[in-house]
Amino acid sequence: MRVLGINAVFHDSSAALLVDGKIVAAAEEERFSRRKHAKKPVPFSAWEQPELAAAWCLQQAGLSPEDLDAVAYSYDPDQVDHGLGALDPRWEELRTTFARRAPYFLATALPGLDPAKVRFVKHHVAHAASCGLVAPSGDGAVLTLDGRGEQTSMLAGEYRDGKLDVLAEQQLPHSLGLFYEAMTEHVGFARSSDEYKVMALASYGRPEFIDQLRERVYATDDGGFRTEPIDWDALAPRRAADGEMTAAHANLASSVQQCLEEVLLHISRWLHDRTGAQRLTMAGGIALNCVASTRLHAEGPFTDIWVQPAAGDAGTALGAAAAIATENGDRVLPMTSAALGRGFSDQEIEAQLRQAHVHYERPDDLAATVASALADDQIVAWFQGRSEFGPRALGQRSLMAHPGKPENLERLNEVKGREQFRPVAPMVLAERAGEIFGRGPLPSPYMLFVHDVAEEWRERLPVVTHVDGTARIQTVDPDDHPLLAAMIGGFAERTGLPVVVNTSLNTAGRPMVDSPRDALECFGSAPIDLLAIGPFVVRRP
Repeated sequence: MRVLGINAVFHDSSAALLVDGKIVAAAEEERFSRRKHAKKPVPFSAWEQPELAAAWCLQQAGLSPEDLDAVAYSYDPDQVDHGLGALDPRWEELRTTFARRAPYFLATALPGLDPAKVRFVKHHVAHAASCGLVAPSGDGAVLTLDGRGEQTSMLAGEYRDGKLDVLAEQQLPHSLGLFYEAMTEHVGFARSSDEYKVMALASYGRPEFIDQLRERVYATDDGGFRTEPIDWDALAPRRAADGEMTAAHANLASSVQQCLEEVLLHISRWLHDRTGAQRLTMAGGIALNCVASTRLHAEGPFTDIWVQPAAGDAGTALGAAAAIATENGDRVLPMTSAALGRGFSDQEIEAQLRQAHVHYERPDDLAATVASALADDQIVAWFQGRSEFGPRALGQRSLMAHPGKPENLERLNEVKGREQFRPVAPMVLAERAGEIFGRGPLPSPYMLFVHDVAEEWRERLPVVTHVDGTARIQTVDPDDHPLLAAMIGGFAERTGLPVVVNTSLNTAGRPMVDSPRDALECFGSAPIDLLAIGPFVVRRP
């Protein structure tokens, strides 16, 4: 069966294509439109359908729109209650209108598509399928949490033989995602896209307000929770986007983070008691909170936790397609890599380099050339293979640096134009990870958990060691990433450190680099010393 999945009602519009149960392609619209989170600077009604991403997915498989058996849309407008308590019914009406028009929007964007092939999938069912049906471990418990779906904010259940048994759902307006978003906005960041900044900020504070929050946000005995309204001003002053960040803001972030973790632990224990499963798969925006996921792994009842790399709303395109494919008898194959986006041949890359009139080289040993540059404390842009699906740079579109030079954290944050309190992450050879990083699960190929940095390594790896002594690592296996592993190995030979700094290849306010043109623009506008793009390198004059 050939199924195209679509996410568009919320942020991070995306498309994914499954053919006979195999994931062929998946990409966010922002990588094509170059508008971060695929939001147009106009009112809600003009949010982007993933027209470019969908067309590219079909092109990857050599399909035309009429070849599709179904289009799976990760939102069901018939499931919406327009009078949801504290939520604005006018916005719910706009969302459902937008979704109902989707078949006709898509038919316009993809000429030849029969609008009757569009199938609506509940938002949290799509989230659940995006992890439960594609996880390498097979059947098990599933937990999805985010800001909102049609009228729920959580789904807890279990997959057995590809079928989802829903055990609990949390009705709106109660939402852990909206709770976290409200605090994110209160401390001066973007409400629905900057939560990861607050997770980093929490490490600088202490949970001063946890007792007050526990009275308003708490788990219930039926697998759900309550999030009652909070007077945020009574806890810490509202911060403007350009205002001073104070200890009170860090303490509020720390308190909200701890409260979130406590509720998640309670839900996970309830779900384990109901299912007896040893494996848990997770998706939804809250699954990207790697600090909370690590605490679930360390203190929760499940022996194995797998988080889908594109766990946010972008991943619902994949989940919707997987749900419809499974309903129609396909067995969805496991997701073994997040490198599901665009890739470019050596010839295509070289043509772009020539068109840009830049001097480039083709070294005999690219891995050694880059390892040497990093050992010499150069900042390197790394552009290799197919781009990542999801928000993490995983060795396809990365910005790299020496992890042993303390000043490199400030250097990288200045290159990217971001806040100095935010950490950068380490890539580490999988065979060496256990001696350097503890507590979190290993291997950790998708940078979705935090790990304690061993005491004897903290001074040697100051750039990637966060203020709380942790690091959000990516383990690199030579079988999965031979070139990347060879480069890190070469760096280790030169420095004694089997770790390099890794952050996403982009600058503030811009989506992650996706094409050779994007890479050259980023290289030309930021103080990057070397661009390793395909088999070529471009050096800063």
